[in-house]
Amino acid sequence: MREGDLTYDDFLRRIDIQDVLKDAGYHLNRRDGLRYPSYVRLDGDGRRVRGDKFIVTANGYCCFQPPEQKLYNVISFIKEHPQFFSDYRAGMSPDRLVNLVCNRLLHHFTDDRTTRVLQPLKESKPFSMDDYDIHRFNPQERETQKKFYPYFKFRGIDLYTQYAFHRHFCLATKHRADGLTFSNLAFPMSLPGKEGTVGLEERGRPRLDGSGGYKGKAEGSNSSEGLWMASPAETPLSSATRIYWFESAYDAMAYYQLHQKEDRELRKAVFVSTGGNPTVGQMRGVISHSRSAVHHICFDTDSAGKEFAENLRKAIRHAVRSDIEPTPERKPYLDSIPEGGGIDKGDADLLPDGVRAAYGKYEAAWEEASAMRSGGLSHPDDIREQTEAMNGYYKDFRRGLSEFLGLDERNDTKAVREEPLYACKDWNDQLLKLRKQEETVRQGQNESHENEQKRPTGYHR
Repeated sequence: MREGDLTYDDFLRRIDIQDVLKDAGYHLNRRDGLRYPSYVRLDGDGRRVRGDKFIVTANGYCCFQPPEQKLYNVISFIKEHPQFFSDYRAGMSPDRLVNLVCNRLLHHFTDDRTTRVLQPLKESKPFSMDDYDIHRFNPQERETQKKFYPYFKFRGIDLYTQYAFHRHFCLATKHRADGLTFSNLAFPMSLPGKEGTVGLEERGRPRLDGSGGYKGKAEGSNSSEGLWMASPAETPLSSATRIYWFESAYDAMAYYQLHQKEDRELRKAVFVSTGGNPTVGQMRGVISHSRSAVHHICFDTDSAGKEFAENLRKAIRHAVRSDIEPTPERKPYLDSIPEGGGIDKGDADLLPDGVRAAYGKYEAAWEEASAMRSGGLSHPDDIREQTEAMNGYYKDFRRGLSEFLGLDERNDTKAVREEPLYACKDWNDQLLKLRKQEETVRQGQNESHENEQKRPTGYHR
């Protein structure tokens, strides 16, 4: 039977999530005191890797990785953890990988696919702002604002948000050798800690039906290190306490519009757009100039966005790890941290007694909270209370761990993952959906009012 004969429904019905976990290199943890099966990863010496555990849910169809509550079924687990499977090759389609893994687990053969070889890109001309005529948005002059209307209208980004970011976008018109000109909405890119523009993140004028037009970067842009950085309050990167990461400047502006009313301090944050796939150079550049900030990872919710988020977490972990002096008392614990893991992922048995005891309290609370979430029998208030207790124990453990490793608030960089509402791919998607809901409500209210006005005098319900 060939892979095309089976569907995702077949895979979900016929493959056990525990078989997928085993194929991904996880082992059943028979000594765990949880109510449901848990799977852990082992290191080269056969010891459990701390913090790398998946728990199977009560119905047996999904699993989750505490302390996160997100559930993975057979399909989503493979798509979001491609590196765990021997079938994976760089650049492989997630759907292709699912078919390969699932058919192999069902003992069905699949036929190979030819690999498409791309021709190398031609060397481009170095970027220069001198190649463009620039039109800027002036909050004091209405006429300067009108040209930006079509670019922001279909994105749902209002005038107040444009005011907030007006220093960080423009219209850039390039003159071609054939005499033609074309303009794009441009978000200037720069290098962290340096002056000057090294490229442009560009968006074309939307089509008449409102669908998106051209998106890309200007010719010669330094995409490996340059990125868009903006702060409504003009906060320098080195002084920021919060950094927000996005895949596009549109998403950054949408996030600000969605949250600025409830968070007045948001204007002091620095918003960053990688303009697509985040590079190591972009991540290291920003992190090196904002070590004491909390990094809010706001990438898209698709599989690529999740991969970008994990890559950024790894870059932050690497930066934190590089500041730790590997003294003889610290080295055994540091050596036990898996590659790419955070400083809290080492073997707790190698920590001083006080820190180890703090971790034990956290782990016990963590496992109890995880079991309560997956069991389906606990009251939400009890789960919330247990989760708060777990978080409190983690803070105690982290404080002791940081002291042991010689870290302070200035170099213990932290990261927070933020995602838009369910079923929204990105923040601009959420903004547009909320705007559509509001318009539907207003339309219903107007129709109700018109019907009231049309009723004859003396009419009674």
